[in-house]
Amino acid sequence: MNNTTQTTTHTAFEKDVIKGLSDYPKHLSSKFIYDKKGDKLFQDIMAMPEYYLTTCEYNILKHQSSGIAEKFKLKEGFDLIELGAGDGKKTKILLNHLVEIEANFNYLPVDISQNVLDELGNALNNELPKVSYELLQGSYFEVLNQLSSYNKRQKVILVLGSNIGNLMHSDAVDFLSKIEENMSSEDLLFMGFDQKKHPQTVLDAYNDPKGLTEAFNKNLFVRMNEEFDANFDLDSFFHWETYDPETGTAKSFLVSRKTQQVKISKLELTVDFKAWETIHTEISQKYDDETVEWLASEANLNIDRVFESENGYYKNYTFKKK
Repeated sequence: MNNTTQTTTHTAFEKDVIKGLSDYPKHLSSKFIYDKKGDKLFQDIMAMPEYYLTTCEYNILKHQSSGIAEKFKLKEGFDLIELGAGDGKKTKILLNHLVEIEANFNYLPVDISQNVLDELGNALNNELPKVSYELLQGSYFEVLNQLSSYNKRQKVILVLGSNIGNLMHSDAVDFLSKIEENMSSEDLLFMGFDQKKHPQTVLDAYNDPKGLTEAFNKNLFVRMNEEFDANFDLDSFFHWETYDPETGTAKSFLVSRKTQQVKISKLELTVDFKAWETIHTEISQKYDDETVEWLASEANLNIDRVFESENGYYKNYTFKKK
């Protein structure tokens, strides 16, 4: 008699698909958009003129690097830990400035995508060979748990691109709290927050005429078709963006054009869609100073200094422990 029970262990992506497409309303996490193709699509999105966030933050780092570096312990040395490093395009401006002023630092880029990290490592070797770095692959929260080991000198924790905007306020407070728990009184958090602005400007950034944002969101379907033997027809869905200027919340949806059924064979899952039914894929929160101050206070942090883009569309804040 065989008493062995067989248990199925699902990956994080599989769990998200099973839960998200079984719930009502349906939802999928945007973090699973990022594979090699998703990484490339997002880099293309960041290069679009409509996607103002990249240019605004780039210019802050380009024109205010000296002021930013004044907050770092340049002579004693510090660890520059970047959560969600991506291709490092903007960070390299700051790194270049730190090299020029001969700052004593080590750069620790963190990203969920090993592919992106490998490309960043190659770029650093070629463009900034004097930068001492260590690549760390994993999710923010996984790597945050390791941050406490970097406690011999100042930590500067970098979160660019308004990545915090992908979190609801309660999750943003939790995220900031986890960072704060791993900070000493000497440490610094440097984080970008996209600001509230004309609603059409926001909508244009997430609903571009070339359809890059649509292809980016639909990469969830592409991944499921390839990895889980699903049969999503990409043309049977379209991308839709909403923005609420009162709350500052932009939301991305994939909308079913018709009544249809999708089979996800590897997960033994059949998903029914009604016509115009949605899958919520992403939020992009916009902020004002009062909201940022409230989030920081809830996480036991104080705003230390604010660096603002010329048009006021975007701000980088430095925070310290209360």
